[in-house]
Amino acid sequence: MMGERTVAQDALFYSFNLDRHVPADHLLRSIDRFVDLSNIREHLRPFYSETGRPSIDPELMIRMLIIGYCMGIRSERRLCDEVHLNLAYRWFCRLGLDGVVPDHSTFSKNRHGRFRDSDLLRQLFEMTVERC
Repeated sequence: MMGERTVAQDALFYSFNLDRHVPADHLLRSIDRFVDLSNIREHLRPFYSETGRPSIDPELMIRMLIIGYCMGIRSERRLCDEVHLNLAYRWFCRLGLDGVVPDHSTFSKNRHGRFRDSDLLRQLFEMTVERC
C-alpha cells in the first residue's frame, strides 16, 4: 500500500541542541578553539558612543567576519544570509536558533566604520598565532 505523508502538528515545546548538529570535524570548531574574543569589547569601547541605541555585539561582527574570510564569502549581503541559514555558522556566532542576524547594511557600516579605525583585526590575528 502506498504511504502518504501526514502533516504533523507543530510541537508546543521542543528541545534542540545546536551543538549536536555541527560536525566534530567542522572547520569552525577548530577555529573556535584558538580564537579568543574575550577582550574585544574593552578594545573597541573608545569607538562606541555612550549614548544612543545599543549596537550590534562586536563579538558577533568579528565572528561573522571570520566566517566570511574562511568560507570565501565576499558579499556582506550573502554573509548575513548564510549566517541566518547555516547551523554551523549560527553555532560559531553564538546565535542559537532564535538569534537575530544583523542586516547587511548595518554590518557593512560597522565594518567600514569602527573596525577600519581600530587595529583590532591585527591584534586578533597576532593573539591567535601566539595561541597556535
